[in-house]
Amino acid sequence: MRILAVAAVLMASPAFAQGGRGEGGGKAMHPGAEVYQNVCQACHMANGMGGEGAGRITALAKNPNLEYPEYPISVVTGGRGAMPWFRGTLTDQQIADVIGYVRKNFGNRYKGDVTVAMVEEIGVPAPKGGRGGR
Repeated sequence: MRILAVAAVLMASPAFAQGGRGEGGGKAMHPGAEVYQNVCQACHMANGMGGEGAGRITALAKNPNLEYPEYPISVVTGGRGAMPWFRGTLTDQQIADVIGYVRKNFGNRYKGDVTVAMVEEIGVPAPKGGRGGR
């Protein structure tokens, strides 16, 4: 639950709300990188290696489960284990962007884009009466 509170604060930040355009007018960050940095990185780490401590956080780096986009779409939208669902917290566009970003970074080189239409079709619906968390 705490990660969702952190995510809500980060998503309200001006840089995040502007789609990743940081101060100084520099090149815009990839929208999926922005979502990863502001939401996912807290658990999966900056290098995508995950970790262990109070729980096990799955490594996204060189993760063969990301080859087919159906798997990460179902996990990000519906949650799994310690991972909360993000359907209703992130937009379908943000979900598509971050999954696409992770599938092409952190040592992953999976082909094909993840689209909003895929997230809409494959994604787990947001639970009634709640926004993210378990």
